[in-house]
Amino acid sequence: MKTADLVDAHGDDVRFCNLPFLKLGKRKCFHGPIHTVKCFEDNALLKAELQKPGQGRVMVVDGGGSTRFALLGDQIALILKENGWAGIVINGSVRDSADIDQMDVGVFCLATTPKKSSKDGAGKVGTKVSFGGVDFVPGEFAYADHDGLLVSSDDYRE
Repeated sequence: MKTADLVDAHGDDVRFCNLPFLKLGKRKCFHGPIHTVKCFEDNALLKAELQKPGQGRVMVVDGGGSTRFALLGDQIALILKENGWAGIVINGSVRDSADIDQMDVGVFCLATTPKKSSKDGAGKVGTKVSFGGVDFVPGEFAYADHDGLLVSSDDYRE
């Protein structure tokens, strides 16, 4: 299922996230129901959520667009993989990008940085987050591939 085909077939029923994502990991295409975490330069809450069963969901993280501190590194990416998450979209940065790029995960992020985030657990889980001109609502669906990221209230998975 290509995002370009979804746009052609469903027009305004799919919303395009207009951000210049870096795409890391061997899984360049992923889709599934959305689960959200909102956190700024602190990844403790994200790590805790990824330790739960992913059940094919897409983790959408609003990191406020920060490129100063990484919200995901190779160890947390391994947790993502092992717990059955379809992929992760981060409005923020990652580290260990060369290692993550060799893993069987799908990661869309804004940038890379070598700096670790704080671990205070600040943030929110399961709320609507907005970035790139799109609202990400838990339970709606995300579709990611080489061309970009779409969101829809409808399930077009095959």
